[in-house]
Amino acid sequence: MTAYFRSIRDLPREEMLAPGHRMCAGCGAALAVRWITKAVGPNAIIVNPTGCVEVTTTPYPDTAWHHPYIHVAFENAAAAASGIEAAIKVLKRKGMWDAGDTKIIVVAGDGGTYDIGLQALSGMLERGHGILYILYDNEAYMNTGIQRSGSTPKYAWTTTTPVGAAIRGKIQRKKDIMGIVVAHRVPYAATASVAYMLDMVNKVKRALEYTAEGSAFLHVLAPCPAGWRFPENRTVEIARLAVETGYFPLYEWERGRFRLNPPSNAHIDKSKRRPLRDFIQAQGRFDHLTGKELEELERELDEYWDYLARLVKAFS
Repeated sequence: MTAYFRSIRDLPREEMLAPGHRMCAGCGAALAVRWITKAVGPNAIIVNPTGCVEVTTTPYPDTAWHHPYIHVAFENAAAAASGIEAAIKVLKRKGMWDAGDTKIIVVAGDGGTYDIGLQALSGMLERGHGILYILYDNEAYMNTGIQRSGSTPKYAWTTTTPVGAAIRGKIQRKKDIMGIVVAHRVPYAATASVAYMLDMVNKVKRALEYTAEGSAFLHVLAPCPAGWRFPENRTVEIARLAVETGYFPLYEWERGRFRLNPPSNAHIDKSKRRPLRDFIQAQGRFDHLTGKELEELERELDEYWDYLARLVKAFS
C-alpha cells in the first residue's frame, strides 16, 4: 500500500531538480517540477520535449536534473517514453534489468501536449503503456514568445492573438484535454495546481500506482508571470484564484469514476465559487476585456460546471 504524504514536510528533503536552472522567477512550472520530482523519488527516467522546462534546465553542457533524463522533439515525448517503457520490459524479461521498478515520467508543456504532441499522446494512451504523463499547463507557447496554443483561454492576449477592435484576443475556447484523455479509458487521470501542493504530490503517488495497469495522466496548472502578465510574487495566489473561481477545478478520474476534490467539490454550488472576474482581472492578458465579454466568459464557465455536475452524477 502506498504511503501518502500527510504534509509537505513528509516529502524528501533531497532536491531532484538543481537550484541552478534558468526558469523565470515565479515560474509555475518550476514550482511544479520541483515538488513532482520529490514525489516521484530517485528511481525514475524523465522524458522532456522541447519547451520552457527543457530550454531552462538543460542549456548545453549543463543540466538541472538529478534523474536520468532525455530531451526529445516537441511532437514525440509520448512515443519516446513508450519505447523506453517497452525496452525496460524486454530487459526485465531477459534478466538484464537490475534497477527495480523504474518509473517513466513525461514532463511536457501545453504546446507539446494539446497541439504538437497530441497524436503521440493518443497512441501512448491507446496502447496502455505504463507511463505517467505530466502536463504543466502555462496556456501558451511561452518559450518561443507567448504564442497561442490549444490551451490558451478564450479572449486571452498572446503575440499571435493580438487585441483589436474586431478580434479581441483568442476567439476559441480552451481545448478540453482531460476529456480527450479520459475518452481513451485510462485507469487514472487528474488535475492539480501549484497552489495545492499536497493534493498535487499525492496525485503523483496515486498516478504512479496506476502505471502498473496502463497510462496515467496529470494536468497541472502552472501560471506564467511573463505570459499571463502578473507580478512574479503572485504565482501561487493566481493559481489559487483559478481553483477558487472554478476556472480550474481539481478532480480525479479513477477506474471509471469521477470525483471533485476539495475545495472544488463545493463549487457545484455556484454561490460557493468566487467570481470569475477575481481571477481574470488579476492578469494583464485580459486587461482589454469589456463587461460584456467578461459576462460571456462567466456564462461559459457556468455551462462548464453544469457539465461537471452531470459527470459527478453519472460517474460517482
